Amino acid sequence: MEGNTLTYGQTEVLLLFGKVIGEAKMKDLEEMKAHNIGLKMVLEEAATNNPLTETFIRQLHKVLLREDYVVYRNLPGGVTTSYTVHAGCYKTRPNSVITPSGERFEYASPKETPMLMSDIIQWYQTEEAKAELNPLELAALFHYRYIRIHPFEDGNGRIARLMMNYILERHGYPLIVVPTKTKQEYLSALSAVDVIVGKLPTSGARASLSQVQPLVSYLEKLMTMEMQTDIAVAQGSDGHWWFNGGWVSFNSFTVEEIIHEIQADPYISIRALADRLSINASAIQKHIKMLKDKGYLIREGSVTRGTWRVLLTKL
Repeated sequence: MEGNTLTYGQTEVLLLFGKVIGEAKMKDLEEMKAHNIGLKMVLEEAATNNPLTETFIRQLHKVLLREDYVVYRNLPGGVTTSYTVHAGCYKTRPNSVITPSGERFEYASPKETPMLMSDIIQWYQTEEAKAELNPLELAALFHYRYIRIHPFEDGNGRIARLMMNYILERHGYPLIVVPTKTKQEYLSALSAVDVIVGKLPTSGARASLSQVQPLVSYLEKLMTMEMQTDIAVAQGSDGHWWFNGGWVSFNSFTVEEIIHEIQADPYISIRALADRLSINASAIQKHIKMLKDKGYLIREGSVTRGTWRVLLTKL
């Protein structure tokens, strides 16, 4: 969502095994590890009876950004300006976004931010105690109100989605992941709410449930997908594999046999696979190429001494 270049497979191997496959920027690797720590932090906090506080959100932001850093910008005329992004601190300069129509959309000013963040925390504590909104509605409304404040220089989208999942986890709902393939739908839902609410930051920071219905509807679709996945996992998924947030199935039983053989022996050669499965080597190579092209299988090391790693999971 935020431009990290790691693939799902690279992320999985990094977080599960602490290894890096292929080429990757150090910044992206550190960012992904920090996000994983942030997620664990959110889940642990959601399991407590502690009330939500601004301090927790600032601590979460500090974990995600890891440290302060300087941003440089080149202006017309060869002029270069810079500013420092402070991890765990509210913004000290205005922030905004350019909409698809070319308009500048302003978020809350640095002066307004402390007051609006105090308001959103008090509002959340009150609404949670009243229990009139279901957890998904509460999470969607918090997400949008927070986004319209945009309290930090950087990392606001990540914080918004983590806090949405904090609320869902706190109330026993499945976590929601915004898949890359639905990113545009997600942004369109937020834009649709912006049109309803208007440009004034304080109006966005105090949006009502009726105003954020486009976002609620989008999140309901994701929640339905998550619940269907949970049910499928609980019931078993014979003939299916899990990859990158969805189910994968193969028309050819041979492909599944190849996967099983590789999982049993990561050092196996193409020739050995052909012998074990009584299939010619060219057919094995064709299936292997398909698995690699899809990202289901990777080769680590040299051609002769390397190993295979299957990124599919049979649940």
